[in-house]
Amino acid sequence: MRLRSLSRFALACTVGLSASALGCRGNGSQAPAPVQPTTTVRIENQGFSDMVIYLLRGTARIRLGIANGNGTTTLRIPPQFVFGVTTLQFLADPVGGNRTPVSNEIQVSPGDQVRLTIPPR
Repeated sequence: MRLRSLSRFALACTVGLSASALGCRGNGSQAPAPVQPTTTVRIENQGFSDMVIYLLRGTARIRLGIANGNGTTTLRIPPQFVFGVTTLQFLADPVGGNRTPVSNEIQVSPGDQVRLTIPPR
């Protein structure tokens, strides 16, 4: 997978399907609202630096959370950004650093788990 970055830093993305919960159907006005499956991004940060993970939407950056160095973190993607098949892009901004790798655009559906790998420098 080709990746874009400002330095020799690489950010790899894959998408996997996860089990999704289906909403129950009721009848009448007591019917519950449909349940949208949770979509997540799993970051395996193999580098030393903590990374702030953003979802890119046009020119906006939506902060999802922090991926600690030398660890694995799972962050929830807000449901308003995943509807049907959606194209998403992620940015990893190191805390106290100056390299900001950006993933390629990837297609994501509700209930998917996106996997990002941040290799050691």
